[in-house]
Amino acid sequence: MNITQITSKIPEFCMSHWLLRIPLAIVFLQQGLAKWPIDTDTATSFGLPLLVWAFVVLGEIGSGLGLFVGGLLAGFKNIIKEFGDMITRFSGITICSIMTGVIWMSEPDSFWDVILYDNFHVMLWVGGMFFALRGNRT
Repeated sequence: MNITQITSKIPEFCMSHWLLRIPLAIVFLQQGLAKWPIDTDTATSFGLPLLVWAFVVLGEIGSGLGLFVGGLLAGFKNIIKEFGDMITRFSGITICSIMTGVIWMSEPDSFWDVILYDNFHVMLWVGGMFFALRGNRT
């Protein structure tokens, strides 16, 4: 018995993307809702203009909801399925954009400081990139 025969007997779990999608969506929903309502004082405390702060808060909430909705629309057929894929990809791009801003605002000394010491934000960024690149074709 060769390795191909052994691995072909392992069942495939086609819904495994939910194991990444759900926690990532929950983190972004939680972070976005914790910043609600949008106000100038909170934006100023983070050193951001109100417009940028509004995009961050709405982007976090929207990307969290988008990961859920995009995943649910994957079960449909035709244009609805493709629309769900686009929502998932856009949510992933939004997550990457927000996480890039968060990492950038922390003013790390080097790239390696980010990789070695900012694990949480890097993992959120990688999760967003996964959905941006793969969409619902996981």
